[in-house]
Amino acid sequence: MRSAESVDLVLRDVTVPDVERGTDSPRVDVAVRGGRIVAVEPRTSLTASQEYDGRGAALLPGLHDHHLHLLATAALAGSVDCSDVSSLVELGDLLRAAAPTSGWLRAVGHHESRVGRLTRDVLDDLLGPGLAGTPVRVRDHSGALWVLNSAGLDLLGDLSQSTGVERDAAGRSTGRLWRLDRELGVRLGTVAPDLAALGEHLADLGISGVTDATPDLSGETVALLDSARRTGRLPQRVMLLGTPDGTGLPASLSTGPAKIHLRDHDLPSVDDLSSAVAAHHGAGRAVAVHCLGSDALVLTLSALETAGPLPGDRIEHASVVPPVLLPRIREAGVAVVTQPGFVSVRGDDLLRDIEGVEREWLWPWAGLDAVGVPVCGASDAPHGPLSPWEVIAAASTRRTPSGRVVAGHEQVTPLRALRGYLTAPEQPGGQLRRVEPGAHADLVLLRSGLEEALASVPVNPVRLTVLGGRVSRSGRDRRRSLPLVVRCW
Repeated sequence: MRSAESVDLVLRDVTVPDVERGTDSPRVDVAVRGGRIVAVEPRTSLTASQEYDGRGAALLPGLHDHHLHLLATAALAGSVDCSDVSSLVELGDLLRAAAPTSGWLRAVGHHESRVGRLTRDVLDDLLGPGLAGTPVRVRDHSGALWVLNSAGLDLLGDLSQSTGVERDAAGRSTGRLWRLDRELGVRLGTVAPDLAALGEHLADLGISGVTDATPDLSGETVALLDSARRTGRLPQRVMLLGTPDGTGLPASLSTGPAKIHLRDHDLPSVDDLSSAVAAHHGAGRAVAVHCLGSDALVLTLSALETAGPLPGDRIEHASVVPPVLLPRIREAGVAVVTQPGFVSVRGDDLLRDIEGVEREWLWPWAGLDAVGVPVCGASDAPHGPLSPWEVIAAASTRRTPSGRVVAGHEQVTPLRALRGYLTAPEQPGGQLRRVEPGAHADLVLLRSGLEEALASVPVNPVRLTVLGGRVSRSGRDRRRSLPLVVRCW
């Protein structure tokens, strides 16, 4: 570019590391105009309305979280977190202390195997007669189950025609509702969560794009996300898996592979699943199969083999992978989007709940790498830790909260774990995005060089995030001034 030209932003004196090789590069200036990178070169004389002194720190492409749930993550702000509760007595104390004066009490993160089984009657007893009229719903840590108390069930009305409603021997609802999020939203109405706060938090973490893996998205949800994107309240790029085939999306959103949600307790036949995969493929769309247990994985691979591959097919989670299946995963041509963060937050529960050799098959990464399967990490927030730096640390150490190591042979380096966040939304675990002219100006400036930053994970090393060419300051930097020079021309 000619030095007389003006650009929107220049990040001066930054290092653009070669993440593929793990090597540094000479210090450069990176210029941005119109939401795109227009120059990466040694000290440039380009003028800009905004300039930032990088002080030699590492500049990366913005991180992409390849699997999370936007609205559920945003809704956490209005929920009681019971993920650290260890007994029903403690849960009751927490719920009573948090009970609102009106409206619903919403709690998330209940772990049944550690705390105890919840039903409407158990919740009624925990709340006591003083809160008998307060509607309560508690979500299991897996995200698959809501448990409601009697007052909550009364507000829902007649559930006799609803599937997923657990009943006792007398036919009475136990309050345990499986996979009924969409129906709950229809019956109770939805209150839009604060996506602006979530977008700001994602930027604090260096995240410039997300893939929402929520199945069966309604038109109302799509409209909500579109509005948040267009108004800038959610500045991250958004890909959706849960839209029906043939659904036209607004320009602010993009369509990803079709989400197929397998339920381990109610798996379809191979013929039914292969037909569903073939139907999506026939519409020109790859699939993203939610696959937790080993039975679901065998079923998924059989269906993919029957239907035939399509570029972009992926397996979500793959939380239990017997080594004998690794060659079949490779031959299926799929990518695996995994969540090692679960080891760091629930690893002790996993070791308690899972016995025998399956402990060595949990949340694999290195094994998939070794046979050539494209693999990357993601958060699965709100069910797993949202911070990519926590996920990267978990993939590297595989330590539980108590310090035990889960399947240590599946450890990968922090650099390897970071690479997954730098791959394109449509190609998780594939080719890395780069800081180069013509690329989108979605960028993350760290507080140090890359090696030092990765040595400190799970500490968040982000100093500044650029989204679509616009600077978004990190949370810690909002509390103190930055060496940011703003020039008005």
